[in-house]
Amino acid sequence: MVEAFQCRANCGACCIAPSISSAIPGMPNGKPAGVACIHLNANLQCQLFAHPSRPLVCGRLKPCHEMCGDNRQQALYYLTQLEQLTSE
Repeated sequence: MVEAFQCRANCGACCIAPSISSAIPGMPNGKPAGVACIHLNANLQCQLFAHPSRPLVCGRLKPCHEMCGDNRQQALYYLTQLEQLTSE
């Protein structure tokens, strides 16, 4: 049986690199790409992770090796490239 890919501790790339166009609690206009969500704590973990007000787009983003790579820098790079490709 293949083990599910888990979020990397102290990463937060998916809460920084992509833009979010929907409202987030405390961020009614969403967030721009490259800006940390205000709900990302000092340990780079989402404080809204299990909360019902977490944006749908965040809940749909699932960790996988392609997106997360082998380290935080690879994840930030991949997600930044994806953001740039989808915003053109």
